[in-house]
Amino acid sequence: MTPNLTRRHLLGLGVFRTAAALGLTRITLSPAQAATQAAQATDHTPALVIGSGYGAAVTALRLGEAGVPTLVLEMGRLWDTPGSDGKLFCATGAPDHRSMWFRTRTEAPLAQFLWLDVVNRDISAYPGVLDRVRFDHMSVYVGRGVGGGSLVNGGMAVTPQRAYFSEVLPAVDAAAMYDTYFPRARQMLGVNTVNPAWFESTEWYRFTRISRKHADNTGLRTTFVPNVYDFGYMEREAAGQAVKSALAGEVIYGNNHGKRSLDRTYLAAALGTGNVTIETLHRARAIRRQPDGTYVVTADRIDPAGTVVATREIGCTRLFLGAGSLGTTELLLRARESGALPDLSADIGTGWGTNGNVMTARANHVWDTVGANQSTMPVMGIDDWSNTANPVFAEIAPLPMGFEHWISLYLAITRNPERGTFRYDAATDSARLDWTQAQSQVSVDAAKKLFDRINLRNATIYRYDLFGGNKTFADDFTYHPLGGCVLGRATDAYGRVRGAPGVYVTDGALVPGSIGVNPFVTITALAERNIERVLAED
Repeated sequence: MTPNLTRRHLLGLGVFRTAAALGLTRITLSPAQAATQAAQATDHTPALVIGSGYGAAVTALRLGEAGVPTLVLEMGRLWDTPGSDGKLFCATGAPDHRSMWFRTRTEAPLAQFLWLDVVNRDISAYPGVLDRVRFDHMSVYVGRGVGGGSLVNGGMAVTPQRAYFSEVLPAVDAAAMYDTYFPRARQMLGVNTVNPAWFESTEWYRFTRISRKHADNTGLRTTFVPNVYDFGYMEREAAGQAVKSALAGEVIYGNNHGKRSLDRTYLAAALGTGNVTIETLHRARAIRRQPDGTYVVTADRIDPAGTVVATREIGCTRLFLGAGSLGTTELLLRARESGALPDLSADIGTGWGTNGNVMTARANHVWDTVGANQSTMPVMGIDDWSNTANPVFAEIAPLPMGFEHWISLYLAITRNPERGTFRYDAATDSARLDWTQAQSQVSVDAAKKLFDRINLRNATIYRYDLFGGNKTFADDFTYHPLGGCVLGRATDAYGRVRGAPGVYVTDGALVPGSIGVNPFVTITALAERNIERVLAED
């Protein structure tokens, strides 16, 4: 389904282009005004949104539509200025400074190939689009830039099974979610599905068809999954009628064409209301409450070298936290433990999980070629979630290397009940995650039961050369961080933060650790539900 490009969207897209051309960090509907005000501090705004990922983007749009002047602070940059190669983003296989957030070497999920250190590259430090935040025994991939995680994910727009959604979030009316808010989210995000006939014939998804064959041999169910990548554009890519993006190895460091990231959907529409301003390269680090009940956020503004060039204090009447599971949780945890917001719930920092993420790869027989050409957008998963003894949903992931490698790669989502807890470390003024390797092993064990069955039935084996240390399962990172400010515990049933009237959580921190599928559609729909109630009542 293609989203309707309204005048509001077109205005918003025009603002992004103009702001980029002028090199601005302040993006509004009136670029001329933005140019004169770029260096000025905003003393007060009725609504302040921290972050520009899924929940934050929804919130900004709906506030703007309601006529509420709204300021959005984003830690990353606006990705709308081409580099020397004429592209916004670099390819996965040829990373440069645009790839990682202030790193001197890339940190891709695959550490090696044939035990050789040929995957990651040395780069110069820059506010790149992907960050890997490391804790003991777990690291988290997050997007940096206007659009947050929508810039760097695989675009799989999956709605969770209704029964599991109700189990995870029992206080949320499932009927309203599935009848109203999930459809609204999918329409706004531009969710569509691959043409099955084209899928069956194209070389670009041979890798998926091979994995499907092996799942079928094992008696496992596979299912098509929708995506926010424009599959009409992808077909034109394959036909040589459009510039290649998903078919040019672009995914974890951004897509230059075809992908409907938030800067093209929700955020463009938000700017189009004329009531929303986005400030980039701003890191919010502290929240305090004023005697009159309003809030002040302290934020550092950085330059492309990472140097703090200014510190601002921005007042607001209503504060919406959409900095992601990590960012939102850290802000509230710091505020509670520092005494700035002492009445916050003891549940802040709890209920965090990895969505059961674990990656693995299998070595296929020489006759089961996966293809030198692979689209970077996944379109199918092995759906064994209804297996009550061992529920697993496994994305059939691409591994585009430009040559035949006979590897089937998967990102498995398991039903891992383990939860981590964030604690505040005063010495470093940061949140630390309490998570053990044993907690990750629960996901590994579940995934292994599934893939042992596939290997046994197809007489195949695991790959040992990809993740380092001869590991067959990568269990030390997640793309789907969830929890930390759980709905109905740290907040009320609509994201209002307990102990801080006028502060709201609007992102994946609300979801208690697991949702069973890629979570961004759920986060988007939940944000739609919550902001509708907040606007009506608050």
